[in-house]
Amino acid sequence: MKEVLFALPGIALTVLCWGSYGTVLHKGQHALDGDRLKPLICVGAAYFIVAIIVPMIILGSQGKLASGWHFSGITWSMVAGTAGALGALGIILALTSGGKPIYVMPLVFGGAPIINVFVSMYFENISLKELGTRGAFFLAGVIMVAVGASMVLIFAPKGNPQSKAPPAAVEAKAEPATEPEPKKSDEDAQSESSDEG
Repeated sequence: MKEVLFALPGIALTVLCWGSYGTVLHKGQHALDGDRLKPLICVGAAYFIVAIIVPMIILGSQGKLASGWHFSGITWSMVAGTAGALGALGIILALTSGGKPIYVMPLVFGGAPIINVFVSMYFENISLKELGTRGAFFLAGVIMVAVGASMVLIFAPKGNPQSKAPPAAVEAKAEPATEPEPKKSDEDAQSESSDEG
């Protein structure tokens, strides 16, 4: 239980960051004229700072930067980094193809845990048969995630429909038309001035 408590801050940080990732990335993509690859470059630059510069400083200050590098660890870590980068590219492609963060991200984070479980089971040589009755609950959970993802996609909140009329037409409708006053003749103007006098 103590391990779970110590893990909670890291879990909370990940939930906060990854939970806001799609929406913030979508805003960045719109600010970059809807380009597909420029946001990926920015994500890569952020990864470079957070995942290379900062750890190098920390490891260098601890004297661990030059030692402990093993081929197997480097290879698997590079595979994981590539998977993360391709995942970021997939999200960018989904968002630039008309997807909205309000349903793209729930679908991604609904499907990712299922893939994570199957990949973990593969690497740990666990079969569904070995799970026994837990395997049935696991499969029920997979089905529930699939149904939930479908519901998110079908019932995603939609914004208020925008008016198709151009702004000038909307303004013209808002102001009632007034007829111009008829021009006064010289005789009318003289009679008004004599009435005032």
